[in-house]
Amino acid sequence: MQMEDAELLEAVARQDQAAMATLFDRYSRLVYSIALRVLREPALAEDVMQEVLLQVWRQPGGFVSQRGSLGAWLAVVARNRSIDVIRRRSHMQPLEDMVLPEPRNLQRAVEENHLMDQVRGVVEALPSEQQTSLQMAYFEGLTHTEISERTGTPLGTVKTRIRTALMTVRKALEA
Repeated sequence: MQMEDAELLEAVARQDQAAMATLFDRYSRLVYSIALRVLREPALAEDVMQEVLLQVWRQPGGFVSQRGSLGAWLAVVARNRSIDVIRRRSHMQPLEDMVLPEPRNLQRAVEENHLMDQVRGVVEALPSEQQTSLQMAYFEGLTHTEISERTGTPLGTVKTRIRTALMTVRKALEA
């Protein structure tokens, strides 16, 4: 059973390292991707990610759930922290010349990342035959016929597996 964000933060407040590891796994990619988008330097983006998540470890009460989701809050904190890094380095380039993503784009990125996490979870729970067929079709760009030839599976079976997998993903997202 997956812990909700509020439960995770309560456990982090009790200095539960396992909860912090779960929170890190859940949100580190999001924080890093936003920092990287702003900073355009992987090493600096990693530093910002570590600072932001360390802030959560030290002050888990900094997030107020009534104001929005934890992911959206972390996205804003990551963006602001990244802008601070740019300002500290402003001797090299004026801030006005920097292209920064708008907060609306950050919210969209947070929502897309959340959706992708949901899809990833559902796909990982599919039977391996459905996972393989879906992966070949959507990530390798193979046609149903090519999948059938590559796997030695009848064409109708390949089509059924992909259709069943997509219906399962759709139902999970609608719930």
